[in-house]
Amino acid sequence: MTAMASETTTTNAPAAPPRHTAGAAGTAWRGRGHRWAARWGPYAHIAPFFVLFAAFGLFPLLYTGWASLHRVELTAPTDMEWVGLRNYSRLLTDEFFWNALRNTVTIGLLSTVPQLLMALGIAHLLHCRLRGSTFFRVVALTPYATSVAAATLVFVLIFGRDFGLANWVLGLVGVHPVDWQNGTWTSQFAVSTIVIWRWTGYNALIYLAAMQAIPGELYESAALDGASRWRQLVHVTVPSLRPTILFTCVVSTIGALQLFGEPLLFNGSAGATGGSDHQFQTLGLYLYEQGWVNLHLGRASAIAWAMFLILLLAGAVVALLGAYRRRAR
Repeated sequence: MTAMASETTTTNAPAAPPRHTAGAAGTAWRGRGHRWAARWGPYAHIAPFFVLFAAFGLFPLLYTGWASLHRVELTAPTDMEWVGLRNYSRLLTDEFFWNALRNTVTIGLLSTVPQLLMALGIAHLLHCRLRGSTFFRVVALTPYATSVAAATLVFVLIFGRDFGLANWVLGLVGVHPVDWQNGTWTSQFAVSTIVIWRWTGYNALIYLAAMQAIPGELYESAALDGASRWRQLVHVTVPSLRPTILFTCVVSTIGALQLFGEPLLFNGSAGATGGSDHQFQTLGLYLYEQGWVNLHLGRASAIAWAMFLILLLAGAVVALLGAYRRRAR
């Protein structure tokens, strides 16, 4: 009986699970976790950028596009009246819009061309073996770190009509004082000077970084052929920097089209009008005047989209020129 009870008890008892089952399940879960992290981890890392871009980039872009098709005032942004493309058609006959566009192009050319040429020369000097090169690199970048307001206010004093430093220097050579703020070309030249001062060092460091990637053998071969520093710059450095130069041209064009702070603060009493005769009012200032001074949010949105379309057109032209050059090779 005892033997039979013992046999029955042994038979009815559940079998003990294998000891490696729990470890195998944990290993499987860890494997799934690693696969999930490898697959979705990169998306999780870049998700904050897309969230911020959707909130502060994509949504404002779409909203301004929708608002540009309506008559809407800033005092009542929810009261929209559909007008279709009327805001855009009005720009075609708006003399102030075309004046702002001309001023933007003029100031952009006056600031971009000298700025990039000076930046290329400064980068070439810094690329040479120069004592204290780190100090000079920091000095070149200092204007970029200066606020727009501080820089513009200093240049307002420099270009003052009665006691400005620029007129004092001109007086030394017998030139009469210039009314920098009220003249068309003089005011645009003064605003361009502020832009040149702020961005030349920034572009110089971009060129310098690109120059350091040029193989030294090219300069050694040019030096063995008797090329001077100037000829090395023209025939070795510039051809190697074509992609970088194209990049700085595109970025400078975008910055010129969005120019706002410098002309706004250059003549504080004029506000967003860009001078008494709108002589240095840029597209950015005209957008601000329509949206935040005249409170016409629909018109301001149309101007913003017109600026965006101009940038797309400029980018398309650059792309076509690049494709043509590649095809010509």
